[in-house]
Amino acid sequence: MSGEQTSDLAVRDVGQLGQAVLDAVGTVVVGKRSALELVLSGILAGGHVLLEDLPGLGKTLTARCFAQALGIDFRRLQFTPDLLPADVTGSFLYDQRSHDFTFRPGPVFTNLLLADEINRTPPKTQAALLEAMQEKQVSVEGTTYRLKAPFHVLATANPIEYEGTYPLPEAQLDRFLLRVSFGYPDREEEWDVLRRRMARRQEESHLEPVVDPDTLLAMQAALEDVVVEDSIGRYMVELTAATREHSQVMAGASPRGSLALMLLSRARAALAGRDFVVPEDVKEVAVPALSHRITLKPEMWLRQVQPATVITDVLAKTPAPASAALPSYTGGSPERRYEDDAGYVPDPRGGIGERTDEHALVDPYRYTAPPRS
Repeated sequence: MSGEQTSDLAVRDVGQLGQAVLDAVGTVVVGKRSALELVLSGILAGGHVLLEDLPGLGKTLTARCFAQALGIDFRRLQFTPDLLPADVTGSFLYDQRSHDFTFRPGPVFTNLLLADEINRTPPKTQAALLEAMQEKQVSVEGTTYRLKAPFHVLATANPIEYEGTYPLPEAQLDRFLLRVSFGYPDREEEWDVLRRRMARRQEESHLEPVVDPDTLLAMQAALEDVVVEDSIGRYMVELTAATREHSQVMAGASPRGSLALMLLSRARAALAGRDFVVPEDVKEVAVPALSHRITLKPEMWLRQVQPATVITDVLAKTPAPASAALPSYTGGSPERRYEDDAGYVPDPRGGIGERTDEHALVDPYRYTAPPRS
């Protein structure tokens, strides 16, 4: 037996379950389907999500709804200026009955931790989450405690209030797989919020679990079956490298940015029911995956240039690949094209695709599906 992790779920099953989770959350969080898909993609990819937006736009509600729909344990921790690291990780307390110190776990020992207003607590307390987010463990008084899988942090931050806040350092921002903003709803969506509240006849909403923790872990493991062809992988690397060479950027994204693109693209492909990644998957996740990983030059802030604008510019200037090659990491030759029995390359958009004979008119911008085993 190999040491590779296997999954009992097919990728198409992940897509169906993921859409069912989104449908359930969408019954409470109105009109933010694309943002909710990004949050779920981050969870399926095994990462942590930073929800950065104005107050009252459903950040806390989103975290609670995902925990309920995914059937996982949920804890909310309100970050305040007087919060201590031990309030996050836990601490040793003296037990008078046993005359010994016993460890009392903190709120970080859960499946989904909502770090509410994380930028309102000092950096020392913010750093208490670093080990938990990266290593999935907590060290207290020289003793290391493993966190039970799945473990995810959904942190919220207010981007407009700076008085009495502590902006997250770059080292901790880089630990978040992506940053998501919801934005204001339109008038019809806002009326829908009021209508649903009146129909519910109570303030709180409760969702029945769509999956359970074991199923969520199986969904995450199934993403390893999503194929990333070589040209798509190099496209991710080119996007990340371009942020380091951009004239408006002082510090570009690290290789962790390329990994984030790969992980999120596979999750987006799975949610779409595909077991292969296309360039559109990468483009959809590029801004939330890279914008918080770059540092703009000081003069760019005076010109009100936003990191998302830079990533959008990088996307526009970096050519997307067009390839039908086998991924080299699966043992195939990158130059070999895959064909069906009739000599056609399969088309992921439906239909029979293009002919591979010498008279065929090949669309250079078409990306075709990888071979099925």
